[in-house]
Amino acid sequence: MKRALVTGGSGDIGSAMCRRLAADGRHVIIHANSHLARAEEVAAEIKASGGSAESVQFNVVDAEAAELALQGLLEAGPIQILVNNAGIHDDAPLAGMSRKQWRRVIDVSLNGFFNVTQPLLMPMMRTRWGRIITLSSVAGVMGNRGQANYAAAKSGLHGASRSLAIELASRGVTVNVVAPGIIQGSMSEKRFDHERIKQMVPMKRAGQQDEVASLVGFLAAEESGYISAQVISINGAMC
Repeated sequence: MKRALVTGGSGDIGSAMCRRLAADGRHVIIHANSHLARAEEVAAEIKASGGSAESVQFNVVDAEAAELALQGLLEAGPIQILVNNAGIHDDAPLAGMSRKQWRRVIDVSLNGFFNVTQPLLMPMMRTRWGRIITLSSVAGVMGNRGQANYAAAKSGLHGASRSLAIELASRGVTVNVVAPGIIQGSMSEKRFDHERIKQMVPMKRAGQQDEVASLVGFLAAEESGYISAQVISINGAMC
Protein backbone atom coordinates (compact mmCIF):
# COMPACT_ATOMS: atom_id res chain seq x y z
CA MET A 1 0.00 0.00 0.00
CA LYS A 2 1.47 3.34 -1.07
CA ARG A 3 1.73 5.98 1.64
CA ALA A 4 0.51 9.54 1.10
CA LEU A 5 1.26 12.61 3.21
CA VAL A 6 -1.13 15.56 2.97
CA THR A 7 0.10 18.73 4.66
CA GLY A 8 -2.70 20.90 5.95
CA GLY A 9 -4.83 17.78 5.81
CA SER A 10 -7.07 18.85 8.67
CA GLY A 11 -8.66 21.73 6.70
CA ASP A 12 -11.66 21.72 4.40
CA ILE A 13 -9.97 20.90 1.09
CA GLY A 14 -7.20 18.98 2.84
CA SER A 15 -9.59 16.57 4.51
CA ALA A 16 -11.46 16.04 1.23
CA MET A 17 -8.18 15.09 -0.45
CA CYS A 18 -7.31 12.76 2.42
CA ARG A 19 -10.63 10.96 2.10
CA ARG A 20 -10.21 10.63 -1.67
CA LEU A 21 -6.69 9.20 -1.41
CA ALA A 22 -7.83 6.75 1.26
CA ALA A 23 -10.75 5.66 -0.93
CA ASP A 24 -8.19 5.01 -3.68
CA GLY A 25 -6.39 2.55 -1.41
CA ARG A 26 -3.59 4.75 -0.05
CA HIS A 27 -2.42 4.90 3.55
CA VAL A 28 -2.96 8.57 4.33
CA ILE A 29 -0.89 10.59 6.79
CA ILE A 30 -2.90 13.65 7.78
CA HIS A 31 -0.72 16.57 8.80
CA ALA A 32 -1.81 19.38 11.09
CA ASN A 33 -0.01 22.39 12.47
CA SER A 34 -2.26 23.52 15.32
CA HIS A 35 -5.43 21.50 14.73
CA LEU A 36 -4.21 18.01 15.61
CA ALA A 37 -7.60 17.04 17.05
CA ARG A 38 -9.21 17.72 13.68
CA ALA A 39 -6.56 15.63 11.89
CA GLU A 40 -7.24 12.80 14.32
CA GLU A 41 -10.96 13.09 13.59
CA VAL A 42 -10.35 12.80 9.85
CA ALA A 43 -8.10 9.78 10.41
CA ALA A 44 -10.79 8.16 12.56
CA GLU A 45 -13.43 8.81 9.88
CA ILE A 46 -11.23 7.19 7.24
CA LYS A 47 -10.54 4.14 9.39
CA ALA A 48 -14.23 3.80 10.26
CA SER A 49 -14.93 3.66 6.51
CA GLY A 50 -12.41 0.85 6.04
CA GLY A 51 -9.46 2.98 5.01
CA SER A 52 -5.97 3.37 6.43
CA ALA A 53 -4.82 6.61 8.03
CA GLU A 54 -2.81 8.26 10.78
CA SER A 55 -2.17 11.84 11.89
CA VAL A 56 1.00 13.84 12.48
CA GLN A 57 1.70 17.31 13.83
CA PHE A 58 4.56 19.67 13.05
CA ASN A 59 5.15 23.22 11.85
CA VAL A 60 6.22 23.26 8.19
CA VAL A 61 8.08 26.54 8.78
CA ASP A 62 10.35 24.93 11.38
CA ALA A 63 12.81 23.05 9.18
CA GLU A 64 14.39 21.03 11.99
CA ALA A 65 11.05 20.02 13.52
CA ALA A 66 9.69 19.08 10.09
CA GLU A 67 12.72 16.96 9.25
CA LEU A 68 12.57 15.19 12.61
CA ALA A 69 8.88 14.37 12.15
CA LEU A 70 9.42 13.22 8.56
CA GLN A 71 12.34 10.99 9.49
CA GLY A 72 10.07 9.35 12.05
CA LEU A 73 7.46 8.71 9.36
CA LEU A 74 10.09 7.36 6.97
CA GLU A 75 11.05 4.66 9.46
CA ALA A 76 7.89 2.85 8.33
CA GLY A 77 8.89 3.14 4.65
CA PRO A 78 9.03 5.72 1.86
CA ILE A 79 6.26 8.23 1.30
CA GLN A 80 5.47 8.01 -2.42
CA ILE A 81 2.63 10.53 -2.62
CA LEU A 82 3.05 14.03 -1.23
CA VAL A 83 0.34 16.67 -1.35
CA ASN A 84 1.69 20.07 -0.31
CA ASN A 85 -1.47 21.78 0.88
CA ALA A 86 -0.29 23.81 3.88
CA GLY A 87 -0.65 27.53 3.32
CA ILE A 88 -2.03 30.74 4.78
CA HIS A 89 -3.00 34.19 3.57
CA ASP A 90 -2.55 37.51 5.34
CA ASP A 91 -3.96 40.12 2.98
CA ALA A 92 -3.14 43.81 2.58
CA PRO A 93 -2.26 46.16 -0.28
CA LEU A 94 1.49 46.01 -0.79
CA ALA A 95 1.86 49.70 0.10
CA GLY A 96 0.49 48.93 3.56
CA MET A 97 1.82 45.40 3.99
CA SER A 98 4.19 44.76 6.89
CA ARG A 99 7.40 42.76 6.60
CA LYS A 100 5.84 40.28 9.01
CA GLN A 101 2.85 39.72 6.71
CA TRP A 102 5.12 39.22 3.71
CA ARG A 103 7.49 36.82 5.42
CA ARG A 104 4.78 34.82 7.21
CA VAL A 105 2.94 33.92 4.02
CA ILE A 106 6.14 33.18 2.09
CA ASP A 107 7.46 31.06 4.96
CA VAL A 108 4.43 28.77 5.17
CA SER A 109 3.69 28.28 1.48
CA LEU A 110 7.12 28.44 -0.16
CA ASN A 111 9.67 27.59 2.52
CA GLY A 112 7.24 25.02 3.91
CA PHE A 113 7.23 23.36 0.48
CA PHE A 114 11.00 22.96 0.65
CA ASN A 115 11.05 21.86 4.29
CA VAL A 116 8.59 19.03 3.64
CA THR A 117 9.46 18.00 0.10
CA GLN A 118 13.25 17.87 0.23
CA PRO A 119 13.63 15.24 2.99
CA LEU A 120 11.20 12.89 1.21
CA LEU A 121 12.85 12.97 -2.21
CA MET A 122 15.66 10.42 -1.94
CA PRO A 123 13.50 7.66 -0.40
CA MET A 124 10.82 8.36 -3.02
CA MET A 125 13.31 8.35 -5.90
CA ARG A 126 14.71 4.98 -4.82
CA THR A 127 11.30 3.40 -5.39
CA ARG A 128 11.22 4.73 -8.99
CA TRP A 129 7.63 5.90 -8.45
CA GLY A 130 6.22 9.00 -6.90
CA ARG A 131 3.65 11.76 -7.09
CA ILE A 132 4.20 15.29 -5.76
CA ILE A 133 1.16 17.55 -5.99
CA THR A 134 1.20 21.09 -4.67
CA LEU A 135 -1.84 23.27 -4.08
CA SER A 136 -1.59 26.79 -5.46
CA SER A 137 -4.38 29.27 -6.20
CA VAL A 138 -5.94 31.31 -8.95
CA ALA A 139 -4.08 34.21 -7.30
CA GLY A 140 -0.78 32.56 -8.21
CA VAL A 141 -1.85 32.38 -11.86
CA MET A 142 -3.65 35.71 -12.29
CA GLY A 143 -2.60 37.80 -9.30
CA ASN A 144 -5.11 39.38 -6.95
CA ARG A 145 -5.47 42.77 -5.31
CA GLY A 146 -4.28 42.75 -1.71
CA GLN A 147 -2.52 39.40 -2.07
CA ALA A 148 0.94 40.20 -3.44
CA ASN A 149 2.54 38.04 -0.74
CA TYR A 150 0.17 35.12 -1.36
CA ALA A 151 0.47 35.38 -5.15
CA ALA A 152 4.26 35.57 -4.90
CA ALA A 153 4.39 32.45 -2.74
CA LYS A 154 2.06 30.49 -5.00
CA SER A 155 3.78 31.63 -8.19
CA GLY A 156 7.08 30.57 -6.64
CA LEU A 157 5.66 27.10 -6.17
CA HIS A 158 4.93 26.94 -9.90
CA GLY A 159 8.57 27.53 -10.79
CA ALA A 160 9.88 25.22 -8.09
CA SER A 161 7.52 22.43 -9.15
CA ARG A 162 8.36 22.71 -12.83
CA SER A 163 12.07 22.61 -12.05
CA LEU A 164 11.65 19.64 -9.70
CA ALA A 165 9.59 17.82 -12.32
CA ILE A 166 12.51 18.02 -14.75
CA GLU A 167 14.92 16.77 -12.09
CA LEU A 168 12.75 13.76 -11.22
CA ALA A 169 11.35 12.84 -14.64
CA SER A 170 13.76 9.96 -15.22
CA ARG A 171 12.97 8.51 -11.78
CA GLY A 172 9.27 7.87 -12.36
CA VAL A 173 8.21 10.77 -10.13
CA THR A 174 5.74 13.33 -11.41
CA VAL A 175 5.41 16.85 -10.01
CA ASN A 176 2.32 18.97 -10.66
CA VAL A 177 0.47 21.98 -9.28
CA VAL A 178 -3.28 22.32 -8.78
CA ALA A 179 -4.54 25.91 -8.76
CA PRO A 180 -8.11 26.19 -7.40
CA GLY A 181 -10.32 29.22 -7.76
CA ILE A 182 -13.16 29.93 -5.33
CA ILE A 183 -13.93 26.66 -3.56
CA GLN A 184 -16.86 26.25 -1.20
CA GLY A 185 -15.77 26.12 2.43
CA SER A 186 -15.30 28.14 5.57
CA MET A 187 -12.64 30.41 4.06
CA SER A 188 -14.56 31.34 0.90
CA GLU A 189 -17.84 31.79 2.76
CA LYS A 190 -16.26 34.55 4.84
CA ARG A 191 -15.05 36.44 1.78
CA PHE A 192 -17.58 35.88 -1.01
CA ASP A 193 -21.37 35.88 -1.05
CA HIS A 194 -23.39 34.13 -3.75
CA GLU A 195 -23.86 37.25 -5.87
CA ARG A 196 -20.17 38.09 -5.78
CA ILE A 197 -19.29 34.57 -6.89
CA LYS A 198 -21.74 34.83 -9.81
CA GLN A 199 -20.00 38.03 -10.90
CA MET A 200 -16.49 36.60 -10.66
CA VAL A 201 -16.91 33.03 -11.91
CA PRO A 202 -18.19 32.29 -15.43
CA MET A 203 -19.76 29.05 -14.20
CA LYS A 204 -21.71 31.12 -11.64
CA ARG A 205 -20.85 28.93 -8.67
CA ALA A 206 -18.09 28.03 -6.27
CA GLY A 207 -16.21 24.81 -6.83
CA GLN A 208 -16.72 21.84 -4.55
CA GLN A 209 -14.04 20.43 -2.29
CA ASP A 210 -14.59 16.98 -3.78
CA GLU A 211 -13.93 18.36 -7.26
CA VAL A 212 -10.47 19.48 -6.16
CA ALA A 213 -9.96 16.15 -4.38
CA SER A 214 -10.90 14.23 -7.54
CA LEU A 215 -8.28 16.10 -9.57
CA VAL A 216 -5.64 15.45 -6.92
CA GLY A 217 -6.68 11.79 -6.77
CA PHE A 218 -6.23 11.48 -10.52
CA LEU A 219 -2.79 13.13 -10.44
CA ALA A 220 -1.79 10.68 -7.70
CA ALA A 221 -2.91 7.65 -9.71
CA GLU A 222 -1.03 5.29 -12.00
CA GLU A 223 -2.90 6.67 -15.00
CA SER A 224 -1.33 10.11 -14.65
CA GLY A 225 2.24 8.92 -15.07
CA TYR A 226 2.89 11.00 -18.21
CA ILE A 227 1.57 14.25 -16.74
CA SER A 228 4.26 16.32 -15.07
CA ALA A 229 5.49 19.93 -14.73
CA GLN A 230 1.92 21.22 -15.17
CA VAL A 231 -0.05 23.93 -13.38
CA ILE A 232 -3.68 22.80 -13.67
CA SER A 233 -6.38 25.34 -12.88
CA ILE A 234 -9.72 24.29 -11.44
CA ASN A 235 -11.63 27.56 -11.29
CA GLY A 236 -14.88 27.52 -13.23
CA ALA A 237 -13.35 29.20 -16.30
CA MET A 238 -11.79 32.16 -14.49
CA CYS A 239 -9.11 33.12 -17.02
